[in-house]
Amino acid sequence: MVQQLTWESIAAVVVFDIDGVIRDVGGSYRRALADTVEQFTGGAYRPSATDIDELKAEGQWNNDWEASRELIYRYFEQQGQSREAVGLDYEAVVAFFQSRYRGTDPHNWTGYICQEPLLLQPTYLKSLTQAGMLWGFFSGATRGSASYVLQKRLGLTAPVLIAMEDAPGKPDPTGLVETVRLLESHPALQPMPEAMSEAIAPPPPVIYIGDTVADMHTVQNVRPLQPSRQWHAVGVLPPHAQAPADYAHSYTHTLKAAGADLVLTNVEQLTPQQIQQLISP
Repeated sequence: MVQQLTWESIAAVVVFDIDGVIRDVGGSYRRALADTVEQFTGGAYRPSATDIDELKAEGQWNNDWEASRELIYRYFEQQGQSREAVGLDYEAVVAFFQSRYRGTDPHNWTGYICQEPLLLQPTYLKSLTQAGMLWGFFSGATRGSASYVLQKRLGLTAPVLIAMEDAPGKPDPTGLVETVRLLESHPALQPMPEAMSEAIAPPPPVIYIGDTVADMHTVQNVRPLQPSRQWHAVGVLPPHAQAPADYAHSYTHTLKAAGADLVLTNVEQLTPQQIQQLISP
């Protein structure tokens, strides 16, 4: 992904979230989340897509296992029970979720993950490389799940990826910073010349593309840590949030209020030309 690039030629660093950006998880992760909540509330409550979006709009429920547990707790609290009284086993929640999402065979996944529509094609990533842009992935998905879509479905070879196991959850920006570091230290990229200092050649701008409030807040949180670099947040409407029109408008407003510089309906709309406009002074 970085062949034929030198430090002088890098136009931007583009980092992608995966769920809702690279793949449609409306019928997989979100379905597994709803299944899990329904299971652990004894069939009394199955959260709708709006319920899940409202929870994620709080900006701290990027991990769907934790989001499942939180919705279960909130249901029982509405019934007058305390969290302590519920006695919820988090490991059991995770195991049930995974049985739906991956399937019950650890060696041959047969769950909802196998049905995820792709929202991006390898030719799009090739266009970024041809425009002098580095690209990689920072996701709250597990490494196994993320690698499944990137390598098995998209056919990418050893993509730069920071996944759930590799960094704190968003909106902590640690994983975003590490993704950028890995991209800029790739063996195929010539080392930065010693004469190049930030005063002479500022580091290339970074664009992070995500579909949740936590993704947008991640960019807000990284700016004070590396103020010499441009950091841009681009929001993408996941497929389930694109209709009806009033809901799409509301979701767009939520992402912009959280810090999105612009909001698109598909990641491939962020063309190299659009990126150049975004990063231009």
